[in-house]
Amino acid sequence: MAEKTARLNLRVSRVDNDLFRAAAVTRDESLSEFIVESGRERAERLLADRDRFVLDDEQWAAFNAALERPAEVRPELLDLFARTRPE
Repeated sequence: MAEKTARLNLRVSRVDNDLFRAAAVTRDESLSEFIVESGRERAERLLADRDRFVLDDEQWAAFNAALERPAEVRPELLDLFARTRPE
């Protein structure tokens, strides 16, 4: 487990506080454990589509076909990448 060195301070409504505490008790976790794990799960779900994706058989075939296709020379991109970086 990673060393815990960062600290977060939250302000929540009384209703949310009661909800979080009740849920933590049902999971037999501390409030901190419950909040951190819940936040981690949501963050992983939100970010998952940025580095993992699922394709059905037809989509997989199209994806592989696109990977196997030879690269296309795009003159507009050649022009763009030949330009100097703006200062």
